[in-house]
Amino acid sequence: MKVGRNDPCPCGSGKKYKRCCLLTKPISQDSLWARQREASDKLTRDMMRFAGRKFGEMVDEAWQDFNMSDYPDAIVDRFTEDQIFMPYFLFHWDPDGSSRNRHTPGKGGVVLRWYALEKAKWLTDMDRVFLEQAVTQPVSFHEILKTEPGERIVLRDLLIGSETEVIERSASRTLRPGDIAYAQVWNLSGLAILGCCAPLGIPPSRKADVFALRKKLRKRMAKQNRDLAAGDLIRYADDVRETYLNIRDALYAPPILCNTDGDPLVYHTLKFRVESAEEALDALAPLAIERSKQDLLEDAEFDTSGKLRSLTFDWLKKGNRKFSSWNNTILGSIAISGNSLVAEVNSADRAARIRTEIEKRLGVKATHLSTVARSPEELLESSPAEEIAQPIFDEDFEGDILRDPEVKKRAAESVQKLVEDWVHQKIPILGNRTPLQAVRDPEGKEIVESLLLEWERRVEDGSFFSNIQPDLKAVRKLLELDRPTPG
Repeated sequence: MKVGRNDPCPCGSGKKYKRCCLLTKPISQDSLWARQREASDKLTRDMMRFAGRKFGEMVDEAWQDFNMSDYPDAIVDRFTEDQIFMPYFLFHWDPDGSSRNRHTPGKGGVVLRWYALEKAKWLTDMDRVFLEQAVTQPVSFHEILKTEPGERIVLRDLLIGSETEVIERSASRTLRPGDIAYAQVWNLSGLAILGCCAPLGIPPSRKADVFALRKKLRKRMAKQNRDLAAGDLIRYADDVRETYLNIRDALYAPPILCNTDGDPLVYHTLKFRVESAEEALDALAPLAIERSKQDLLEDAEFDTSGKLRSLTFDWLKKGNRKFSSWNNTILGSIAISGNSLVAEVNSADRAARIRTEIEKRLGVKATHLSTVARSPEELLESSPAEEIAQPIFDEDFEGDILRDPEVKKRAAESVQKLVEDWVHQKIPILGNRTPLQAVRDPEGKEIVESLLLEWERRVEDGSFFSNIQPDLKAVRKLLELDRPTPG
């Protein structure tokens, strides 16, 4: 980046370039970065002390405004978010409401304005550059294209498309190509640095959230017959931050456990009184598709007279909408013992369906007694600690099984089949399109690529069952990702 003779000297001295480094030997980029970082840190510390004196009692209000909520989520504390919250507080926060000022980009927040007035006589030229960059450069979503750990990062702004190489010592050690950083880039004399960066490295799979924001902003710009620009990201900074908050909260939140139908896991136990075990079996045996009544009776218990005493069988359906390679899906279990019938399922939807099936098939010969619903957390709380701690299969047992070459081969084939079936599944973040459909347009292709990248990371990290590693190159081949996108 070219430095003019009358520009602030990039060394951070506060003097004009013609009065400083122009008259001395050239300064190295490392030394330049170190001096600018030192000057920036000094300015930030002074602003923090100023903010503490003038606005210390209003930090909680600023935290609420940053999170766009009167009751920010407890799972994200202020200390965790200081890297991105404090720059917002110092440079952008306005207690009168940022939305009213969104059409005056570059104005800055109340802390910065008061600080600039009070400290005007003591601000160096470099201080003024920092403050100007803080309020005129957008906070955006940047994809990591390349890193040199401990040195630099090459970024691509996912909203406006610009690419920048920034000098960054810390984040370059943790972020990986494909990650997304919610950050602000400062363009200083001689180099670019990160003015602020959220501590959370956003995984590639969340690229679809950013593209949804981009689509919304581009639609607004289309009404003005122009492209989305950096100034628009400042004007609509609330929209950009809201997307970050939604992604952050989703990543910090505990996972929602679902069954193969996509329903939240809630375990239901339904109890009925029936007139006889034989009649109940005759009516409900068809629910175990592809198994005859004779097959079910092989696992049954009988009394001394040969009368059916009890049996348990699975409620099945053909195929699986999530995994096309499955021949059937277990929806629940049905246990019959004398005049008692108990059905167990793992979602509210399945509970309603099985009750309807039982009452339709048995009519007045079945009386509903009770339905008890328990969440996974409630089940854990009610189970003995030693029972919870005991795994169904320990690692040694699992390893022994997979030492059998034939078993391991079949397991690997099953995993590979599931992986390849994924290209035919409708994915919500792809607009309920399949990956095969999504790769036909540039944006869909990029989202599919990001999903595959995160999948490949899981394979590298050994997150798959017993380190069975599927061939993801086969998936790329099915999707023809090695070919250029049409148009």
